Amino acid sequence: MTDKTTSPENRIPVIVGIGEIVDRPKEITEGLEPLDLLERALRRAEADAGAKLLGEVQSLDVVNFLSWRYRDPEKLLAQRLGIQPAHCYYGPVGGETPIRYIHEAAKRIARGECAVAAVCGAEAQSTATKADRAGVKLPWTPFAHDAPEPKRGAAFQKPLAVKLGVFRPVTVYPFYEAASSAHWGQTPREAMTESGMLWSRYSEAAAQNPNAWLKRRYAPDEITTPTADNRLIAWPYNKLMVANPSVNMGGALLLTSLAKARAAGIPEDKLVYPLGGASAEEPPDYLLRDQFYESHPQNAVLTAAMDLAGGDGRTFGAIELYSCFPCVPKMARRTLGLSADVQPTVTGGLTFFGAPLNTYMTHAACAMVRRVREGDKLGLLYGQGGFVTKHHALVVAKVPPREALAQETSVQGEADRNKRAVPEFVTEASGKGKVESFTVLYGRGGDVEHGVVMLRTEDDRRTLARIPASDHATLRHLLSMDRTPVGSLGEIRMAADGVPEWRVA
Repeated sequence: MTDKTTSPENRIPVIVGIGEIVDRPKEITEGLEPLDLLERALRRAEADAGAKLLGEVQSLDVVNFLSWRYRDPEKLLAQRLGIQPAHCYYGPVGGETPIRYIHEAAKRIARGECAVAAVCGAEAQSTATKADRAGVKLPWTPFAHDAPEPKRGAAFQKPLAVKLGVFRPVTVYPFYEAASSAHWGQTPREAMTESGMLWSRYSEAAAQNPNAWLKRRYAPDEITTPTADNRLIAWPYNKLMVANPSVNMGGALLLTSLAKARAAGIPEDKLVYPLGGASAEEPPDYLLRDQFYESHPQNAVLTAAMDLAGGDGRTFGAIELYSCFPCVPKMARRTLGLSADVQPTVTGGLTFFGAPLNTYMTHAACAMVRRVREGDKLGLLYGQGGFVTKHHALVVAKVPPREALAQETSVQGEADRNKRAVPEFVTEASGKGKVESFTVLYGRGGDVEHGVVMLRTEDDRRTLARIPASDHATLRHLLSMDRTPVGSLGEIRMAADGVPEWRVA
């Protein structure tokens, strides 16, 4: 890679400022609302750039937040900043959206549509939750009850999935965990060991990140061993293996053109260049996937990112692999051809750094900018949203791209070409059923609520079935650490409430 490019300097996008804020109020009513966090993060990003840029923002993207509801939050933020950007956007739910917004802002600069762009996100879930539990009224902008509630989880899933409780991320991702580890030939014990070691490395990065919510390293066994404070939620995930949304955080990035950055006197060693990236997605209904041991959109997106780096994932000096649950970075690092001891994060992960819901990758982008400024020549940011649904990757570098930033960045066609036939989903079934994947749901006290198996019927249709908490033999079969139940056969019958149930043969 060289520092020469064919693009004029006013069409070369650069990240010039980053800002983060973590709010830990002593009193609940002192907590900052999301709009405050957004504004402060943006002003910190401007200070980091060392140039007055906020007043010239022509493109403003605000990541969707769920801890408080405003009507047109992007417009409220613009008013606070005293700007009227031509592009002023508040988007849908999705953990990949910060990377998509940064990428799209860079493309706008490359097209000459704007000279300064801002991307920001914030959540105040910790304060909002504490206030709700304590019955405390927060002195924030009034909650906009008339604003539409973002569509999530159950809105996209089949009624049977909702009835069985497998319509939330924490209960759906285990299907990928079980199916992928079986596909790789791992026993559940081996898969758990890999998860513990991987998550421990995320915690190491969080321990060194001043903006992290949990600033200590956790040993692999601490992460994978259920305790009163680390309860099982949905097999095989304990509390320390899932995203932690109870945080108050804001993050922001400022982008401009190389020409404007130089005219503003921003030092060259602060400039980080987006080289390009890719996006692709699955249907939002996860039961319309062809299988659960890999993600075709993830593979296509990461392969495109590797192509930008010369075709080898090991070329990246720093990477951020989205980490809502262990299966996602485990699949991603295999696609990238990286070893099991890879350092998968520059930030700390959604468990330990914290998961301000959709905006974790805003903070990851800030952390990546710091790393690239410090000397890592090439960085990979990979974000993911939904239920392994939406994927976006962005490659950033210390030197300008050799070619103009590409405007067509979808690799949906490649993802779709690799998709195999999707089995028909049925809500009634009988006869033999083969386990495609599974999980077991736990209550807060640690007791099994019920198991859920994803099955293929004798005519190769797909269904979901319940394992009652009283069926100890079948639950023991599912929870064996020495052999996977994926591929095993059992009997399907319809229960009195119209739900399929499965018992191991």
